[in-house]
Amino acid sequence: MPNLFSDPSQQSFDARLNVNPVFVRPGEATQLPKYAMPEGMMESDTAYQIVHDTAMLDGNSRLNLATFVSTWMDDNAKRIYAEAADKNMVDKDEYPATADIEDRCWRMLADLWHVPDPEDTIGTSTIGSSEACMLGGLALKRLWQERRKAKGESTANPNLVLSAGVQVVWEKFCNYWEVEPRYVPVTSDHLVLDGHELEKYVDENTIGVVAILGQTYTGLYEPVAQIATKLDEIEAATGIDVRIHVDGASGAMVAPFCQPELAWDFAIYRVNSISTSGHKYGLVYPGVGWVVWRNKQVCPESLIFRVSYLGGDMPTLALNFSRPGAQVLLQYYQFLRLGREGYRMVQQESLDVAQYLSSAIEAMGPFDLISRGDTIPVFTWRLRDGGAKNWDLYDLADRLRMRGWLVPAYPMPDDLSDLVVQRIVVRLGLSRDLAGHLLQAIQEEVTFLESLTVPLPRDAEASGRSFAH
Repeated sequence: MPNLFSDPSQQSFDARLNVNPVFVRPGEATQLPKYAMPEGMMESDTAYQIVHDTAMLDGNSRLNLATFVSTWMDDNAKRIYAEAADKNMVDKDEYPATADIEDRCWRMLADLWHVPDPEDTIGTSTIGSSEACMLGGLALKRLWQERRKAKGESTANPNLVLSAGVQVVWEKFCNYWEVEPRYVPVTSDHLVLDGHELEKYVDENTIGVVAILGQTYTGLYEPVAQIATKLDEIEAATGIDVRIHVDGASGAMVAPFCQPELAWDFAIYRVNSISTSGHKYGLVYPGVGWVVWRNKQVCPESLIFRVSYLGGDMPTLALNFSRPGAQVLLQYYQFLRLGREGYRMVQQESLDVAQYLSSAIEAMGPFDLISRGDTIPVFTWRLRDGGAKNWDLYDLADRLRMRGWLVPAYPMPDDLSDLVVQRIVVRLGLSRDLAGHLLQAIQEEVTFLESLTVPLPRDAEASGRSFAH
């Protein structure tokens, strides 16, 4: 029964709330300051709606073909994520089961990557593959310093040899930890670091060589075995013993399943450490990475901290301290759920879609492929000489962006900086059917661009001339 003695204006207000309980409330019906904390509180539904609506303005992550990061997991994974969102990975004494699962995961990876002795190895989870790379690089630097100190030699001026096509994390590593980066140029004849003229870059101050299993720019593998052979030759000629860190952010979770014959991992004795990204082809939401060392001897004890925290002695090997534990559980879920057979099926399907797309794009006419998506499911193409008159790949990227597809165009590094390419990253969630829609969009936009009699006006700053690593 309605309250006959209540204020009619209050009844009207209550009725409006019942019909539309969120959008007429303060916060949704008004505009809040963006850069100052509100003075008062608001309904949780209103706060949710404001955040939800703002995030809704982002692009559709499933159509983001620039990023390597996972954008889809199944419903049970989402349940685990929600159940474990409050777990701090660093609290190993408080969450011993999660700590044990972390240990299981990196040991599974050590086994997958042919570690020589499962009882004499060490690894850890990280917040992403960037932290994993940093730890691998730090271990190389400390080992080099220890060797030099033992001989009474200077530890000044360490250097690291790497391709000019490395991901930005290695630029950060060299900057933050004061290591000279020695970039081997990317050229049309040597699109990746392959050992060519490596002797020009290696000397007694070289802490290591980085080999990339799935280069960011093209998706191509750097031939780890070939690099190792060249380092053998350098050691035979000079006595300088240089080891390798494999940045396997993507390829370390593809090659073991889809290219098992490829020699790239701990089966090559010069490989000291391997890092990978769980949130890329490890098939987990961001952010989680992994790093494993060949044996405990090549991971200096000085990198391991033993902290008395929350009632227990806690060894920690990380740059970060507090970080989410949920993604470690998600990684274990995927390892259990998929196993080797499942990972092979998922990654092979992505490879098949990538090669389906690359072949169709090559057949369109104005494009030449740089890579085909037969290493990791990533491929790039360039405009064929004379292939376009009044447009370029930046125009195509802009046109596709208008339709929701993020397909970046960008210049190659250093000696190839005049070469602009376009790249597609195929991940779990880009089905063959969805890929067909993408091809239709590309063909329609190419047809439109070919019809132009004058170039499109373009703001260079707003044309999206960058790409996600």
